[in-house]
Amino acid sequence: GTRESMKPTVAVKICGITREEDAQRAVELGARYVGFIFVQRSGRAIEPTDAGEIIAALPKTVVPVGVFVNAPRDHVLDVIDSTGIKMAQFHGYESPDYCESFGQFPVMKAFAVKPSFGTQDIEPFHADVFLLDTYDPVRKGGTGRTFDWDIAKPVADKYRVMLAGGLNPANVVAAVDEVLPYGVDVSSGVEAAPGVKDHDKMELLFRALHAGGYHLAPTGERTI
Repeated sequence: GTRESMKPTVAVKICGITREEDAQRAVELGARYVGFIFVQRSGRAIEPTDAGEIIAALPKTVVPVGVFVNAPRDHVLDVIDSTGIKMAQFHGYESPDYCESFGQFPVMKAFAVKPSFGTQDIEPFHADVFLLDTYDPVRKGGTGRTFDWDIAKPVADKYRVMLAGGLNPANVVAAVDEVLPYGVDVSSGVEAAPGVKDHDKMELLFRALHAGGYHLAPTGERTI
């Protein structure tokens, strides 16, 4: 098909940022998105005031993403206003109506992938990017475990998919080769401890993608 003949590009999102030096290094290496988790019970949570300081220092071409789980809409709007995030990622059971209620503001909707998952689960939603993560009955992400990438392939054929769940420097190329997603979301796979990134691991991740023949998706406002 045409997808193989296109020069493969992949957008990288480094998520669970809590330190400015980690955000800056991720961006230097080529991250297109950096994620901040506004979920109090997460080990990678960050306060909006701290996130705002980190975001203010980022280049304008990078997309700072705020991660929320079943948050009241007003809370999300407050965090958008106070931090400067350019995209909201909804990682809970948010409805299609809830996602659409943010109007023109870019939205990433996350799904926990079970064996029955498919395009039918995404169809009711209007979002800019769809993130596919490993299903866990307890944790909403950050599991460090992969899921069956075969399930993601037909979805990535049809939608702008960001692949998540246990990705790291050792498996990221295999994942991208198999799914050909719009992007990858990496958090625990490049950490020294929850919320603290390992800069060597981050560098290995980007090196692996380059060695696998992938180009990093171009930065710029239009490609949110």
